[in-house]
Amino acid sequence: MNRLLILAIVLLFSVSCKKEIVKNVDVSNIKVTVSVTRFEQKFYEADKTTLSSLINEFPYLFPVQNDSIWLNKIKDKEERELYKKSQEVFGDFENEKMQIEDLFKHLKYEHSNFESPKIITLITNLDYQNKIVYADSLLFVSLDMYLGKNSEVYQDFPVYLSQNFDKSQLVVDMAKAISNHYFVENKSRQFLDMVIGSGKQMYMIDSYLPSFSDAHKIGYSEAEYEWAMANESQIWKYFIENKVLYSTDSGLYDRFMAEGPFSKFYIDIDKESPGRIGVWLGWQIVRSYMNNNDVTLQQLLRTDAEEIFKNSKYKPKK
Repeated sequence: MNRLLILAIVLLFSVSCKKEIVKNVDVSNIKVTVSVTRFEQKFYEADKTTLSSLINEFPYLFPVQNDSIWLNKIKDKEERELYKKSQEVFGDFENEKMQIEDLFKHLKYEHSNFESPKIITLITNLDYQNKIVYADSLLFVSLDMYLGKNSEVYQDFPVYLSQNFDKSQLVVDMAKAISNHYFVENKSRQFLDMVIGSGKQMYMIDSYLPSFSDAHKIGYSEAEYEWAMANESQIWKYFIENKVLYSTDSGLYDRFMAEGPFSKFYIDIDKESPGRIGVWLGWQIVRSYMNNNDVTLQQLLRTDAEEIFKNSKYKPKK
């Protein structure tokens, strides 16, 4: 066989192996229930004759107030516009239900005690900090926060936030909200603990949503994800040379872990970088650890950051 052909096959095989981050698991026989209640439809189609029965059905969504407050809310022009747009974007919600079913199956596979929560869709008047709220048996989904990144209703939001106000991110945000239930956060102020902790959570999302792109899972645009991949060695070099990993400087969280338009290296690459680069880096380290150790997701979650780091054999791509 031609030596060049053999080399090409070897390279192709090695590349394909590196891409196998999470093992494909067969969840086809796992039984889950996807129950969706379209509360926003019930609420914005209610009137003074049907409101009381709605309050009785969903008491946890109605803080004690005079009924006139709720009736005025139903008629509010801006809220009705959000309701109208949400119905146009999501329709019968069937596509989302199929994605959610697959998510729930993977959750059940990874966590045998997982019970499918009842999903309640609603309008929260652009409450971007509570897009998804998971409360064990209930999962609240704010449809008005997923109307499309270019929707005019988000014109007052910075782009780094609004780029994820798209229905393609809805199931990802569900997975992240539910992952918090299974993740015990390390309270250490050491930067390495924060980085590895966020990497663990991202690996959980890998396991729950294996068919989603990496950019979707972390909430980067394709260009942002490609930048992170292309500059991985430079990012790592910066953290090593500046002795960041074992630092307890509280400012490192805001610079490299928090939502923002870019990460803050305080060098010329800042404006080109995506925010939360520390989360992305932790993800790569944890992936390397999982690829080089015969460990389950449950074992990963119980392993401390130092052990993961030392046994990850992490080496950034050049």
